[in-house]
Amino acid sequence: MSADHPVIEAIGVSKRFASTQALLNVDTALRAGRCLGLVGRNGAGKSTLVSILCGLRAPDTGEVRFDGEPAPPLADLGAWRQRISTVFQHSMVVPQLTVAENIFLGERPGRRGFVNWRSMRAQARRVLREWDFNVDPDVECGTLTVEQRQIVEIAGALVRGTRILMLDEPTAALERDGVRRLFDRVRSLVAGGVAVLYISHHLEEVFEICQDVVVLRDGEVVLTAPTPTLTDDQLVSAMVGDIEAPVAARAASPAARRNRKALSEELLVASDIVAKSTRGSLLGASLTVHAGERVGLTGLLGAGVATLGRVVVGAHEYQSGSVRFDGKLLPPGRPDAGLAAGIGYIPEDRWLEGFVGLLGISENMTMSIAPRLSGRLGFLTPSKRTAAARPLAKELSLVSRGLNQEVDQLSGGNQQKVTVARALASGPKLIVAITPTRGVDVASKELLLGALAEITRSTGASLLLASDEFDDLQICDRVIVLVRGQVFTEFTEPPYDSEELIAATEGLVPVGSK
Repeated sequence: MSADHPVIEAIGVSKRFASTQALLNVDTALRAGRCLGLVGRNGAGKSTLVSILCGLRAPDTGEVRFDGEPAPPLADLGAWRQRISTVFQHSMVVPQLTVAENIFLGERPGRRGFVNWRSMRAQARRVLREWDFNVDPDVECGTLTVEQRQIVEIAGALVRGTRILMLDEPTAALERDGVRRLFDRVRSLVAGGVAVLYISHHLEEVFEICQDVVVLRDGEVVLTAPTPTLTDDQLVSAMVGDIEAPVAARAASPAARRNRKALSEELLVASDIVAKSTRGSLLGASLTVHAGERVGLTGLLGAGVATLGRVVVGAHEYQSGSVRFDGKLLPPGRPDAGLAAGIGYIPEDRWLEGFVGLLGISENMTMSIAPRLSGRLGFLTPSKRTAAARPLAKELSLVSRGLNQEVDQLSGGNQQKVTVARALASGPKLIVAITPTRGVDVASKELLLGALAEITRSTGASLLLASDEFDDLQICDRVIVLVRGQVFTEFTEPPYDSEELIAATEGLVPVGSK
């Protein structure tokens, strides 16, 4: 069989969920020794296509073929696992099992039905060492960070010696060194003849790592081409059509900025915070956010950026220090107190803290204001929920079958819009957003940032935006950089230079900071 022959292909694949046509007559193929980028807006059908290609769902029409032969029945899980491995965007590790057990889940080394635990741990150490990942194979995965859990999943996919590897947003939780190691490994796998499907909203990654790209829009393939033949603008245009100047860029323009001299009232004061966390501990970090100010917070994953954001909203305990909001001391580890005081929270992990998947869109959006809507008698009717949720859904361009649709049926980007809407529904004095654009497409990213910028402008609310996406920070009046749990430096003159921000996060003092 020729090297150019597809190792897996979708032929005329269509899939419908109720009234939603998720895929329509999709044709695409992966070839040995090549990396194919799959891009498109949230809701374009990427996740549905991946679920069909990896044997989790059957298409309504069309078929999947391996090496020109029909794919095995979905019930034959072993046959699918022998051919293909998938690392999903949302962690699939079992929290109660160790790193080694998760890496070899379903394929534990041993003979005659007995597990050779020593061999399994040794092999897990070897795989992790090859990746230069400092993760103990004996610890439970429930204690790991988001990045470390993803490392475990990637390692588990590789130990099976797969010929086809699908990576769904694999860098979403990785810092720069982790991304570099991932790309090195992908290149090595491709050079060894493995076919890789790479799904990402980061178009620069697609251009760097993929030889070919396929674009889905509204469930249909609108472009398939070698990556070197395309420009950024052509790829974005294929995904979303021609769009005007980014909302976030307009919000960050000098004409749209507030007079920083007028920002005198201290709304949030976090002083000398010491907190332990697997996300990155804090070793005496302090920050102040003034009324009406947008403050960016950035740093490497282990620097404590997410931890400081969670401390401020009361979602994480701290050992010493204090958090004052609107002149009052907030109790540690009490998110209800933060909400009552007027803090809206957009969490880092939307699946864990952002929404309840089995509840409808309007129920999720109005969780923070349900007591207010219920009135004196304590009754909350569906019509009141819908009326309160509808303006938020419209403002964020939510794509759904209706406001009663369960949130776990939405695409990742639309789930994030629900999470953002819940934080905005209460009309907060301060919005704390931790990586709010992670896992969303180009247009949705601009829309979310634009909504945050516009709401803070129109209402006078403050914003604390914690993100390692430097483009997100351009809407901020100033940017604070954390290094190893402490404030390292601060930028006060937007637009912010990416190279200087990178240098600062690495602990190097750049020009333009103080």
